Amino acid sequence: MSFLRRRSAASPAGPDFDVLAMDPGDWPGVLGAGLLPAPDGSCQGVVLRYDLFGGRGPAMVIGNLPEGSPARDVEEDDVPFEVHQLLAALEIDEDVRATGSEDVPVMHDGNLLIVRRITCTESRVSCVQFDRDDGVLVTIASWDRPITDDLYALLKPLPAEMFQR
Repeated sequence: MSFLRRRSAASPAGPDFDVLAMDPGDWPGVLGAGLLPAPDGSCQGVVLRYDLFGGRGPAMVIGNLPEGSPARDVEEDDVPFEVHQLLAALEIDEDVRATGSEDVPVMHDGNLLIVRRITCTESRVSCVQFDRDDGVLVTIASWDRPITDDLYALLKPLPAEMFQR
């Protein structure tokens, strides 16, 4: 996919990769974004939080984590970093674990993605992951809403300026 390329001019204030997410102009609610900084100032990931509940908490968290990001390292039965972020934002302190995963083919912008659907002990959490061809792992965690194939059509790169100081 041509839009999933690394940008050549990176700034320590933002990611050195394109962030794939839903454009806040195309989606209702409030968007919040956070950068995961490394000690050297590089960006180890971008996590976007979509609040669709009118200030009562997020409905969805989307993470873009490049290769080498420590947030990608999870134990075998642990849930992804983005699920932990979603639960923390919702002030849910239950111990949620991953119970399995299934690989599912999905079409995105004329290309085939292999999406991992992760099953969690908390049934109100939906979680999917896919690897982009530039090595960035995209994880979508949703609260109380299933993640359907229609969601992938909304994913596109957001402008780099959104993540600069």
